[in-house]
Amino acid sequence: MPKFPYPALLFLGFLLCTCASAQKKAPEKPNIIMFLVDDMGWMDTSVNGSEYYETPNMERLARMGMTFTRAYAANPLCSPTRASILTGKHPGRFGLTTPAGHLKPNPNEDLTRTEGAPWQKVVQQGIRTFMPLDEFTIAEALKTNGYTTAHIGKWHLGQKGYWPEQQGFDVNVGGMMHPGPPNFFSPYRIANLPDGAEHEYITDRITYEAMDFMEAHKDEPFYLNFWQFGVHAPFQAPQDLIDKYAAKTDPRGKQNAPIMGGMMEKVDQSLGMLLDKLEELQILDNTLIVFFSDNGGNMYNTINGEFPTNNYPLRHGKGNIHDGGIRVPAIIAWPGQIEAGSVSDELIQSIDFYPTFLTATGTPANPAQLLDGEDLVPLLTKQKRLKREAIFSHYPHYMPAPDNLPSTAAWSGDFKCIKEYGEGENRQPAYRLYNLTEDLTEMNDVATQYPKVVARMSKLIDAHVAEIGGMVPVINPKYVPGSKSPMGNTKAFPMEKYPNY
Repeated sequence: MPKFPYPALLFLGFLLCTCASAQKKAPEKPNIIMFLVDDMGWMDTSVNGSEYYETPNMERLARMGMTFTRAYAANPLCSPTRASILTGKHPGRFGLTTPAGHLKPNPNEDLTRTEGAPWQKVVQQGIRTFMPLDEFTIAEALKTNGYTTAHIGKWHLGQKGYWPEQQGFDVNVGGMMHPGPPNFFSPYRIANLPDGAEHEYITDRITYEAMDFMEAHKDEPFYLNFWQFGVHAPFQAPQDLIDKYAAKTDPRGKQNAPIMGGMMEKVDQSLGMLLDKLEELQILDNTLIVFFSDNGGNMYNTINGEFPTNNYPLRHGKGNIHDGGIRVPAIIAWPGQIEAGSVSDELIQSIDFYPTFLTATGTPANPAQLLDGEDLVPLLTKQKRLKREAIFSHYPHYMPAPDNLPSTAAWSGDFKCIKEYGEGENRQPAYRLYNLTEDLTEMNDVATQYPKVVARMSKLIDAHVAEIGGMVPVINPKYVPGSKSPMGNTKAFPMEKYPNY
């Protein structure tokens, strides 16, 4: 074997180092994109079986990573789930259990309530109207590890003083108090979101902003909270897409709102544009992408007399503790780490992303930030099952339009148990039990058939609520049997009158 003289070895080493430095190396820490859709139901994508909505880019992402068939938001409404993603906690820990982020902050308000309206069997307790600033968010955690952080899109976690800038984000575009955009077409009337050309669509605008951010920070690790305004009300879409879906018929006979079809397709296009940009920047292989929704599809507002979507075979929708309100589409892609095209039936929840992102990026946990979620990295990369016994949603509120009763739910194995406060004998709790493997529609209550399962899961529910310090309804001394809700039992919920719902 020939030997090189020492000077020649030095020169060769110099050449190798020069060539290596000339090639742009991807950052060792993965970029993270949290792609969150607003009000997108589990059945609102062709990935899960919709034959009405056309979502080829969601299918593209599914081919890249892992699709979850049993993914759940922490709450069937938006602000609590958004807070759970950012904190890794159940939102009941800080009382943010309805979407009240557009209301005046109430840090000093006593949330205890002892009386309710005559139609309420139990008294629902008060709620916080913001995500507390003392929470050490995932953005703040990643910043300690050299990440640049951006929030682009809907926020709805508090009025001024509780915006992304105060919660660890270097960049904030569009994130204010709005439950939904004042307008989907420019001018948008959102102070920190640039208007585009007349009639530019907001989903396109925030996508352009996200692509600009990625390009500016392609050579450093970044965390991008990309939270869509779609497909929340007001229901607006480009006319060409409305016409396209008006000419379509759902073979399942369930989904038939052309405006929602257009809104959903724009969200799918947005996902495709981001994937294309990641490829162009040559950073797709070093980016972890989570696709998720904050709650189930809306089935209480109407568009031209019809619901915006249909969550069948799931029961009910947004604002209801049944699976139509809380089971959501979920895809996680991480090239080279997650098996492409894989599918998991593991129970996961929005609280799980925080610890997952810490592990994926090698970011130490802050011991001051309690985390309820589970690290999903072993599941994603090694297909290991999670060890927890159950997941929970504490949602102790009456929501008349979507027919919700104050309740707490637990999912464990094949079963789902719902504790309904005040619906049992003498206004004590009632328990519903469903075997979701056999009865995805939750139409067959099997509580009497499986009393031991109910006993076990009711103990889990009580322990969970006690552990998080959740506000619990109490018997209403003002209850009058037969009284009707002032909101009525109408198909269309008056959003403008009750915006916090």
